[in-house]
Amino acid sequence: MDSGDLLPVGRRVAYWRGRRKLSQQVLADRLGKSKSWVDKVERGVRSLDKVSTLQDIAVVLRIDTAVLLGQDVQPAEVTERAEGVARIRAALSTYEIVLGRPAARRLVLPADELARDVAHAWTTFQHARYPQMIDLVPGVLADAQRTHVRDPVAGRVPLVEAYRVTASLLMKLGEPGLAWLAVDRAMVAATGDRVSVAAAAVQLGQVLRESGQARVAKSVMLAAAYRIAPPVIEYGTPPELSLCGTLLVQAALAAARDGDDRTAVELIDEAADMASWVGDGHDHYRTGFGPTAVELARVAVAVELGDAGEAVAWHEKVITRDGWRWLPAEHRAAYLIDAARAYLHVDDPVSAGRVLMDADRVASAEVRHRPAGRDMLAQVAHDPAAPVTLVQLAAALGVG
Repeated sequence: MDSGDLLPVGRRVAYWRGRRKLSQQVLADRLGKSKSWVDKVERGVRSLDKVSTLQDIAVVLRIDTAVLLGQDVQPAEVTERAEGVARIRAALSTYEIVLGRPAARRLVLPADELARDVAHAWTTFQHARYPQMIDLVPGVLADAQRTHVRDPVAGRVPLVEAYRVTASLLMKLGEPGLAWLAVDRAMVAATGDRVSVAAAAVQLGQVLRESGQARVAKSVMLAAAYRIAPPVIEYGTPPELSLCGTLLVQAALAAARDGDDRTAVELIDEAADMASWVGDGHDHYRTGFGPTAVELARVAVAVELGDAGEAVAWHEKVITRDGWRWLPAEHRAAYLIDAARAYLHVDDPVSAGRVLMDADRVASAEVRHRPAGRDMLAQVAHDPAAPVTLVQLAAALGVG
């Protein structure tokens, strides 16, 4: 936790509240406490001596309870993941082609062959095979950059897609800063192509939101969405509606993170209208956009706004839809982690544990390799009512 490692528990609460961009009032509301109570805790006037209270705070702040206690909770595979991130950083930071000094002789792939390799990387990502992705990405980036230099027209879209999938992977690995570099490269490469710009903007919204720039994310996503939006929805093509609708979903999530509940709901409703013209079972521009995806986003927005009861009710309906099983494994498992958070908010650790085990079956890397998934696993496993199988999984992974 860097500079927060030596802080008392109350100061740790203040530190992580600041990192999550929450005011004392918002934290108090989500805990069912008063602002004065939060202020006293953070100043050390009031002690936190109940495990249940620490767990509640950790859930709201989206961290492991042990972090509040100053315990070492480095995951077992942290070194391996760090080495993989370092390789990706090196691939993103290379300027050999621009400087005319290629570091090594490497075959320049034809644009159509490169496009197939990038599509394979996307498929690997959507199956949540993150360790394999870490190995794939550096080579894909190098190939995409070289092909684009040789054939700027045919190589542009594969280059943008290579940067997009890299940014998506880095977000899964808990590296929003490096993901920002990848998505910035994507936006620059896409300049002049409104479709590619809209596609890259999807990852830009995710990066901005997770980097604490929720208000900026909302503004940028709305600008990108309305730039690609058809004049009349009924006459829009499914691909452009999918991009526009996905950007509206990103704007809604940003609005929710910013505490703007009214705008968040309105944007989700607008996206739902577009989704009805697209239908389920499609994956235009790797968005998975459709009616079911929008309803999953509605649950995520409710969780973000603190409406956990509504989130749980919607969750139990949306997973019965036919469109649920048509979504990529990564999408479903990531969503289930959000659903687990909702169950924790309504004090139902048994259901939270069940949902997390479902996520592990759908895409185990979301729970076992993704930092956010491991954090949620630790939070649920610490509850005395957590399912035994989940506690055993947490113990096997060295979580918490």
